[in-house]
Amino acid sequence: MGFSLPHLLVVLAIAILVFGTKRLKNIGEDLGGAIKGFRKAIKESEANDNASLPTDKDNAPH
Repeated sequence: MGFSLPHLLVVLAIAILVFGTKRLKNIGEDLGGAIKGFRKAIKESEANDNASLPTDKDNAPH
């Protein structure tokens, strides 16, 4: 028992009636910006982690 297209349309219609289209647009923009920022932070974190990992050259005996 899952959500079908008619169920989703009813939920969308109720959301539009409750919040209005302008507020839903703002919520969507804010959510999109948050996801974009989260992805950017993950990429930066991975880049920093990869840069700080020692390489085989660093571990070679002198």
